Amino acid sequence: MPSLTPHEALIYLMVITSASDRDMTDVELARIGDVIRSWPVFIDFNQDRLVAVAQECQKALNGKDGLEGVLTRVAGALPERLRDTAYAAAFEVAAVDLEMRIEEVRVLQLIRLKLDLDTLTVAAIARAAKARLRTLT
Repeated sequence: MPSLTPHEALIYLMVITSASDRDMTDVELARIGDVIRSWPVFIDFNQDRLVAVAQECQKALNGKDGLEGVLTRVAGALPERLRDTAYAAAFEVAAVDLEMRIEEVRVLQLIRLKLDLDTLTVAAIARAAKARLRTLT
């Protein structure tokens, strides 16, 4: 399998998180698009490639190495300075519908372990996302 670019790795994590409960909701898909359009890390990403990258991720997940193989490729593609950004992107997708299912929690745990993120970093990302997504009602 060819190496992933950092952009592809970030997108893979968002797709994996969205698909973890076998229900990629419109809200989650919209959030992936929002992240790609608005986060500085994606400023030089060709947004026309999003669907192709997501399809490549799905294909890789169904391949012989499955989720573990994909997560290994993702970790190898991300420089250490982007690992917290990658987790934050995945968490955004999981939290956007304000209902985190057990499958999403488990995938986030696997991502955290594979990216070797400490507990305080993960807690800060979670708290920030929840605060950002909170509504008045």
